[in-house]
Order: sequence, then structure tokens, then C-alpha cells
Amino acid sequence: MKQALPILVVLTVLMIAIAVTNPYFLEPAGFLAFLKRAAPLVILAAGQYFVIVSGEFDLSVGSLVTAEVVIAARLIDGDESATWPVLALLIVLGLFVGLVNGVVTTKLRVPSFIVTLGMLLILSGAVFLWTGGAPRGALSEGFRTFGRGGLGPLPWSVLILLAAGAAAIWLMRADFGKTLIATGDNERAAALSGVRVDRAKIFAFLLSGLAAAVAAILLGGFAGVSAQAGQGLEFSAITAVVLGGVALGGGRGSVPAAMAGAFTLEALFTLLNLYGISGPLESTVQGVIIIAAVAAGAIRLPRTFTPRRGDAHAAP
Repeated sequence: MKQALPILVVLTVLMIAIAVTNPYFLEPAGFLAFLKRAAPLVILAAGQYFVIVSGEFDLSVGSLVTAEVVIAARLIDGDESATWPVLALLIVLGLFVGLVNGVVTTKLRVPSFIVTLGMLLILSGAVFLWTGGAPRGALSEGFRTFGRGGLGPLPWSVLILLAAGAAAIWLMRADFGKTLIATGDNERAAALSGVRVDRAKIFAFLLSGLAAAVAAILLGGFAGVSAQAGQGLEFSAITAVVLGGVALGGGRGSVPAAMAGAFTLEALFTLLNLYGISGPLESTVQGVIIIAAVAAGAIRLPRTFTPRRGDAHAAP
């Protein structure tokens, strides 16, 4: 929890600033609306955390979100009876994309940056080819309930966010979490100590794909169908994770801090929007945050050589 303290302080300051600018934010309805908007990004950040802490990247999640929203609308086309089968299909598709990313990265030894960038292009091209740039079909009311409805006063998106957060924290406190951090810190040392590195990384990519599928369901339910539904979300998720103090090289960081980073990013964008400063500036802010966070991490780390992945001749 100590790792999340700095970003929680920043989040608190931003939320106070939002409340001063817009007092409605302090009301339960206003705060729940903020949580509802933030839920897809927070869940994506949790999934991205697993991949980044293992020493890899997943750039495909944004295009995966778009593909899933477009596919859901096309297959459901307003038919309530198709809602649950399509929801199951979206989960399977997310896991499949994560599996492909993980297997190609670990078994074929292709850098994850290249693998997931290629997957991003594949999914984006497939969506454009299928839709011609204009999505067809419609999401059913049952599907949209996950983004708009709720159980009593609590929106479904908030309940799903709480469940996803609890599951992510449990995983990182279990043996899997320790294995994943050890893998990201020093892959070769982890392998020599008996850690099944490839399996840990594949599972991390599976979790990232699953997170993207859940985020797509929430985002589609909240915002509807769009060929740009997930545009830029991969960079927002990475920015959120970095903002939470997770090292881009892997091996350091906590999942609560990564999720708090996503809330902080959403709060920052909300504040900018309240002041009429939004749109293209969001990308600029994300770029500055990534560069600043990486630079700060480099300054904090001692400038000594530490054997990393593939450094077979590092030690005499």
C-alpha cells in the first residue's frame, strides 16, 4: 500500500480541485458517474499492469476494445436473445488475443512491443475491412445495462470494477504475483530458480486480454457503438500504470497503485474538461507523464549494471 501512497495523494488533490470547480461532484450521483466513466480505463490498467510488471508491453488492448464493441453490435443487432452468447464470445475473443500475444512473445521470442503492435494493426484493419469505417448493427438493452444500469444505487460498472480490483489484488498477493514480479525483475535469475517464466508471461497476457474484453463490454454499454471506441486506450492504460509508479522495465510496482493511476488520469482529464481544456491536449499530457515517470524512475535507480533478460555473459 505504501507504493500507492504518492499517487493517492495526487488523486486526492485532483478530486478536491474537481469538487471546488463542480460541487455536484460531491453528491453520490456525481461521484458514481465519475466511477462509471473511469471503470473501463481502471480495468484496462489492471490488465496492463500484469504485462508491464512482467517486463513486457501490450499495445493491442485499444484496438481489441474497438473490435469487440463493433463485433458485438454486428452480431446482436438489437436481438436480446443474442446478448449472453455474444458476451461469452467477447470474453473468449479477449482471451484468445491475449493467448496469441503471449505465445508469440514467449515461444517465438518476438519482442512484445512488436507482437502487440502487429496485433493492433491486424485488429484495426479487420474492423475497418468489416465495417468500411461505419459500424453496423445495434447493441441490445441487455448489453447496454452493463454500462448504464445497476443493482440498486450502484451501477453495474462500479460493481464489476470492485470485483476486478479485488481479483487483481488477490492474484498479486498469491504465488503468481511473486512469480510475475520476479520474472520482470530478472528473467534469467527467475528461470534459474525454477520459475516457469513463459507460463507466467502468457498468463499475464491472458489477463490483459480478459481485461480488454470486460472494458469493451462496459464501454459499449456506456457509450454505444463506434469505430473509435477504444482508440488510444492502450496509451491511456500504459500512462495510468506508469503514473502509478510501476517500472516500465518490469519487476516493480503494485496493482492498487496502477489502478489509482487510472483514476488519477481520469480525474485529470475531468478537471481539464471542466476548464475547457481537453481534446488533443490529453495526448500531450499522457506523453509528458510517460517521459517524466520514466526519467524519474531512472534517477531513483542506482546507476549500476544489473543482469537482465538475455544477459548470459553478465557475470564472469
